[in-house]
Amino acid sequence: MVKPSQTARDFAAPAIGTVALLLGLNLLNYIDRYILPGEVALIQRDFHSTDQQMGALTTALFITYMIVAPLTGWLGDRFPRKPLIISGAVLWSLATLATAWVHSYWTLYFRHALVGVGEATFGIFAPAVLADFYPERDRNRVLSIFYLAIPVGAALGYVAGGKLGSLWGWRMPFFVCAIPGLIVAALYAWLGREPVRGASDHLRPTASRATVLGLFQNRAYLSATFGLAMLTFAMGGISAWVPTFLHRDAGLSVADSSMVVGAITVIDGIAGTLVGGWIAQRWLRSDHRALYLLSFWSVALTLPCGILIFFGPTHWAVPALFAAEFFLFLNTGPLNAAIVNSVSAPVRATAVSINLFCIHFFGDTFSPQIIGAISDRSNLRIGLGATLVFLVFSCILLLAGAAVAPPLEEALATADATAD
Repeated sequence: MVKPSQTARDFAAPAIGTVALLLGLNLLNYIDRYILPGEVALIQRDFHSTDQQMGALTTALFITYMIVAPLTGWLGDRFPRKPLIISGAVLWSLATLATAWVHSYWTLYFRHALVGVGEATFGIFAPAVLADFYPERDRNRVLSIFYLAIPVGAALGYVAGGKLGSLWGWRMPFFVCAIPGLIVAALYAWLGREPVRGASDHLRPTASRATVLGLFQNRAYLSATFGLAMLTFAMGGISAWVPTFLHRDAGLSVADSSMVVGAITVIDGIAGTLVGGWIAQRWLRSDHRALYLLSFWSVALTLPCGILIFFGPTHWAVPALFAAEFFLFLNTGPLNAAIVNSVSAPVRATAVSINLFCIHFFGDTFSPQIIGAISDRSNLRIGLGATLVFLVFSCILLLAGAAVAPPLEEALATADATAD
């Protein structure tokens, strides 16, 4: 087992460089994903698509993602992850470039599905690589930094989709991250490092933590996974439709609604992710359940804001959205750290792949399409409001997870010393 001081000395320099490159790839990943929601109205105008069809594009991406994820998780636990990460980044960047040849709804559908293959590599391997650089207590901190790419990338995607799409057509924004994706992938091939698998783990690899079958008996892992899945159902659906909601119900233009959502997302995302990571890091000093408890409060505080957004006065929609996104982003680092900490290195990539399968299958794969279907039959306000029920389910699961949260390395070391 590698001691903390040894880990810091041996891994600090390559870890920082690898984190920076993976952060860059994650940023471009989320830019690409959120360009589409920023210009739904523009694409609908071109292809005469229904709301349900536009929601189905996100469904296509995540169905591909889920089909590929189990295989990539298996590969990530048995082969070096660096070439797999590079291959995924190159594939998704080339698929983004292929948007130039999209001239019908179904070719766009195919293009969006293909992007899911690339994402199903990077999104699985990156957290496992970072976990091998940092011990359990520090993973919340590094994952909070890594997942800053979510709000920043989403905001840039919204803005690029709405603003650039309005000026130069909806295809142009997709090129924003295609060439940079290839460049960063090349830099990662040159400068990125592959850490020793499990080098920074300090918890014993028990059967429930270190075997694939054991994952399905690992209550800490399951509660965090399904708590995140319920949260992702709501977040994925809302993020896909909220610019359109502001355009239709708050009277904003396509460009302005995307700008508003983008600005809120980047401000709240950076602030919420950093504040949540900081609070959880301090809370961990006194309570090993902190990652789960902070995530619970993050979701619980979002609920009243969501009610106000979708069912309150129209002029409160934007301020309530600002508050809701801040609270939601508080759990970004802590909840992902809880998932990574609940398992050991031998099955960590597989665990992340199962986690991603679950959060997309039970989460945002179908929620945008379901919201679109409800909207077609009633209105978008009701479709979006229905997602709030899943926030309640998320709260229940995360609170249950706090009761079975694994100890940190110091707690285990103390227990071992007492036993000896």
